[in-house]
Amino acid sequence: MWFMRQAGRYLPEYRALRANKNGFLDMAYDPVAACEVTMQPIRRFHMDAAILFSDILVVPHALGQHLEFVPGVGPKLEALETANDISRLSFNKIHDVLDPVYGTVANVRAALRDEGFDDVALIGFAGSPWTVATYMIEGGSSRDFMKTKHMAYSDPQGFGAIIDLLVEATAEYLTAQVDAGAEALQLFDSWSSALDADQFQKWSVEPTKKIVDLLKAKHPEIPVIGFPKGAGVNYISYIAQTGVDAVGLDSAVPTRWAAEHLQPKLPVQGNLDPFSLYAGGEAMDLAITQILDDLSGGPFVFNLGHGTNKDTPIAHVERAVELVKNYRVKK
Repeated sequence: MWFMRQAGRYLPEYRALRANKNGFLDMAYDPVAACEVTMQPIRRFHMDAAILFSDILVVPHALGQHLEFVPGVGPKLEALETANDISRLSFNKIHDVLDPVYGTVANVRAALRDEGFDDVALIGFAGSPWTVATYMIEGGSSRDFMKTKHMAYSDPQGFGAIIDLLVEATAEYLTAQVDAGAEALQLFDSWSSALDADQFQKWSVEPTKKIVDLLKAKHPEIPVIGFPKGAGVNYISYIAQTGVDAVGLDSAVPTRWAAEHLQPKLPVQGNLDPFSLYAGGEAMDLAITQILDDLSGGPFVFNLGHGTNKDTPIAHVERAVELVKNYRVKK
């Protein structure tokens, strides 16, 4: 088990460290601070995996797109108004910008060993091209992705060039994470729910397959977890065609359906609603037990259906970990 966004603002030790840093990127690009943040939930809860503390938007930042995290607002980028704006981006310095992230990976591997967590895996990650492209074109978060979808429909060749650049950069970035010590990788396609079936095939499935193929060419042994949040029945085509080794389930996926249609083909991961974890109590206990009952008969990683909410009480995380670990012992 591990939790998406298991490191972060719900932990007081995170907030204390964050208070001494000059913004989110300052912390994410500090290999010592980012290592410390990555290790904090491992020390508290002894999860089965640590996930690198970083952000999916470091890739467009490394390509030369202006990025800042505005308190109370979120990420802001210099939007790509047309596909021709790709000329502002460059692949040349990507590893120079991202080198601190690779340093964090190496530091975490050393910390896991030195602190007696040899049984804890280290997961690296990146955003999938479609999801990252939405931020690049919208200039930040969006509710309807109007600009991105308009470009994808009206200029598929130009939009495809942006996706192709992200495929190459993401594969390079993830390969370097493995070189630095990551033992598994997760691709977050957080906004795949915005795509219809045909566009999902074109902008989620096909780019993911290209990334997986590039990764496996250099590191054939590395497990890749795909997380196409909100994909619905498109999960079936996603696992059949992308080459991922496991799939993360969002909270809307019925676990019995997943046990029947997905789990016979590959390991599944998920999918407790983060707000169930936030609420805690009997409802959370019942939800966790239901997930375990439905999915523990096959290869399974317990997780959330998306990231941990920043206001989640620590006691609720402790209870969730206890339930899962005790259930595992009973089995």
